[in-house]
Amino acid sequence: MTGLAAGAHCLGAGNVVDTGMVKTIRPTVPCEVAAAARARVRPRLNGTSIRRLRASFVLLVLPAVACTTWRRNLDHPRIGPDELLAGASLGVAGRRPASVVPEQEVLALSPEMREFLDAHVDRKGSAELKLDQLVSAIMDKRTFGVVYDDRTRTASETFRARLGNCLSFSNLFVAMARDVGLHVEFQEVDIPPDWTLDKDTYVLNQHVNVRVDLGQAGVRVVDFNIADFRASYEMRTISDERALAHYYNNIGVERMLSGDTGSALACFRKAVAEGARRFSPAWTNLGTLYMRNGHPAHAEAAYLQALRDDDGDLVAMSDLARLYQGRGDAELAAAYRKKVVRHRWLNPYYRYELAHQAYVAHHFDAAIGHLKYAIHQRPREDRFYFLLGMSYLGKGNDAEGRRWLARAQEVAATDALKRKYSSKLDTLLRGSGADPR
Repeated sequence: MTGLAAGAHCLGAGNVVDTGMVKTIRPTVPCEVAAAARARVRPRLNGTSIRRLRASFVLLVLPAVACTTWRRNLDHPRIGPDELLAGASLGVAGRRPASVVPEQEVLALSPEMREFLDAHVDRKGSAELKLDQLVSAIMDKRTFGVVYDDRTRTASETFRARLGNCLSFSNLFVAMARDVGLHVEFQEVDIPPDWTLDKDTYVLNQHVNVRVDLGQAGVRVVDFNIADFRASYEMRTISDERALAHYYNNIGVERMLSGDTGSALACFRKAVAEGARRFSPAWTNLGTLYMRNGHPAHAEAAYLQALRDDDGDLVAMSDLARLYQGRGDAELAAAYRKKVVRHRWLNPYYRYELAHQAYVAHHFDAAIGHLKYAIHQRPREDRFYFLLGMSYLGKGNDAEGRRWLARAQEVAATDALKRKYSSKLDTLLRGSGADPR
């Protein structure tokens, strides 16, 4: 993702925070995790982990005629996927094929990496010991040290540069962990969206980390760059193929923004292939590539293909709304906007943001309504309970307020969070107030 960077900033010098299940690795430079962008592409990338070019959008239920038009366009695009991937209209079809890193090199270990592992990890030790040794060796400035930047790299490139984004360091960790016999998988993490309410801008955060299965010792998650990682975030393991699709998609965006259309096309093509042609982020970015080169019909077909792969892809919907608005098809543009806005209204984190605004404005009943919906959707999100308790206190219902504040402490996934809520509760009981966040 690019532009309009949102998400967590990593604070402090490189260190490891062990919260039991999650080992959060924080680089030596503040970072911005996975972001989003408007269709007007910024001149350079902000820090990201998975890149998708975004569009701003606005505005609930599709009218019947708009639904019919949308479905007709979705089922019968004028330009097929093979034509999109060929790129003839981009003027690159007859050129020498652009070089793309072979997939086997993305997670390949260099001789220097194996020497590093031999020096710092006991290959005959327990899984727990090997994990602790590997994490410590990577984070110790005397042996390695990690610094965040916005480029996506292979495992060996990351090792050599000591630089990379979340996906780069995940590549590095997966490759090294597997070499010492640990069972690890990539995971996608859904970071709560960032909502710019006054401009109806949606910023989708997405992040990659690593799941480590220690057998009877349980599961650990090694996470780079999220200072406020929460176990309540939705995570799902993904195949190496999908992780590769993310890698090539990232590289494609980097090359597109550098003006290398042929290489960008080759990377998006590779991302689509790794995703078995069902990787919607690459189709969406391919649409942006066509838009940047003055081919709106091809862009439309690419966005529609993204929706065929993932009918909930808000980025493709918002890009289509902007495209249709630009060509004067207000009805179709409005239909896509309304679908996006309906999705936004159903998102618990958006409702939490509305609740916080209502709380600040002393509209406590409105805040309570939003929070009850959000809690129904995400019953393990402790901050929802905390703001609900604060809202009840705000309207003078001390019994309900304390009940929900205690529930926030109970739901909190880590001892650190539990202590935080206990401290805030003590502060409130002393009558000095507390930050609702």
